[in-house]
Order: sequence, then C-alpha cells, then structure tokens
Amino acid sequence: MKKIEAIIQPFKLEEVKEALKAIGIDGMTVTEVRGHGRQKGHKEVYRGQEYQVDLLPKMKVEMVVPDARSEEVLSALSKAARTGKIGDGKIFVYEVAEAIRIRNDDRGESAL
Repeated sequence: MKKIEAIIQPFKLEEVKEALKAIGIDGMTVTEVRGHGRQKGHKEVYRGQEYQVDLLPKMKVEMVVPDARSEEVLSALSKAARTGKIGDGKIFVYEVAEAIRIRNDDRGESAL
C-alpha cells in the first residue's frame, strides 16, 4: 500500500476531488495548510502598508491506495492539480506497512 500526500493550490481542490472520484478513489483526508517552497511568498499592500506574505495558503490531500493503483492515482492527481505555474505544489509517496479498520479489525488493503 502507498500513502499519497499532495500539497496543492486551494482553487484546484474541487478539480482534484472530481478527477479522483472519476477513477474510483473516494477516501481522502483534506487539510488546510500554509507554507512556501522556492518562491518564498510575495509582497502585498494593505491600506498603503507593504508587507511580506511568506506562508501561502495550500491544501493537503492525503490518501492510502493499493500498490496496483498508485500510478493511476498519481497521474490523475498531478494532471488535475497542474496549472503550469510556480506554486502548483508537490506530491509525496510513502510505503504503508499496515492499515487497520477500527470498526471491525479489517487489515491490509481490505481496510481501505
């Protein structure tokens, strides 16, 4: 099993959810996060005062999928989240040793 964690632009969340739903992935966790990569934020002016915005709003989408579906999920996720501009985000993939459904003790891929 693989855990896929994607940091994406907030306005791309609905498009990503629809793309994943279209390939049969409906279990995910979504978190509002803030951060920056190489672009280090930007400057904004508010009421005549300039200030540095260095932690930009992002969305973190996490899911655990069977090994056999991971490439399909990664492809759909990256296509849906891509704008082609700086700040599109990153996708991280981790190995998952075990998954357990608390309700009935299902283990492994059957717990997904």
